[in-house]
Amino acid sequence: MPQFFMNKRLIILLVGIILLVALIGFSLRERDNLSWPEQFVKDTAGFVQSIFAKPAHSIAGFVGNVQDLLHTYEENEILKKRLDEYAQLKIESDRLEKENEELKAIIEKKEDLASYNPLPASVISRSFDRWDETLIINKGENQGIKTNMAVVTSEGMIGTIKSTSKLSSTVQLLTTIDRANRIHVAVQAEKDVYGLIEGYDAESKMLLIKQIPSNSKVEKGQNVITSGLGGMYRKGLFIGTIEKVEPDQYGLTQTAYVKPAANFYNIEEVIVIERLMDQPDEDVVDNDE
Repeated sequence: MPQFFMNKRLIILLVGIILLVALIGFSLRERDNLSWPEQFVKDTAGFVQSIFAKPAHSIAGFVGNVQDLLHTYEENEILKKRLDEYAQLKIESDRLEKENEELKAIIEKKEDLASYNPLPASVISRSFDRWDETLIINKGENQGIKTNMAVVTSEGMIGTIKSTSKLSSTVQLLTTIDRANRIHVAVQAEKDVYGLIEGYDAESKMLLIKQIPSNSKVEKGQNVITSGLGGMYRKGLFIGTIEKVEPDQYGLTQTAYVKPAANFYNIEEVIVIERLMDQPDEDVVDNDE
């Protein structure tokens, strides 16, 4: 009996092998139509592939997009860093160019003032609450700076030395609203008109020359310079140009509005002009005036 079952299993195995070989041979034949087992297997495989293909493609696409995004982010960070570096270089270049132009202008101005012993200096401090009144420069008594010396930029006069220490000085600007801050000036015309800068109009941002005689011919566009009277400052320091002239309410005198030549908002480099001679105290000068 066991021998029979063993032979039976062997026969079944042989029959299975024969059928398998026959199916393989049959499937390898060139033909137009597939058998139903082949169609079943093929359709089943295609259905399974269709189920897993879309998610697989989606996952692959997602991974690819993430990689592209990371790559784009890295490139963007590199470009931003280079852009920041370029911006810093541009700022530094503009600063150096501006500083170079200012120094060239200062040198040219210094050559014009060579006979008056000009003393170049840099602004080191300026208070925001007193922006239109004073600033501090990096030269003082040790460098020969004294009170009442005129202070100019390459564009024009900006003020006078108010006080000094050993290594720094305070400059009182022409724009300060101080009645004691008066400068002898001359309006250049066919016949120069002399007067005093006696104030600053904050609204129009102009200096004021008051008490000009009504018969004096002062017109828009005329230049205003230091007069040199009294020997306090050298003659010819440029201050600005006449913008408009208004008579007083009685018509006896005129007030001239002077547009400053210098930019009072942005001051970095200045020149201090040594006085022609020692003068009495400012109070004495004012009394004489």
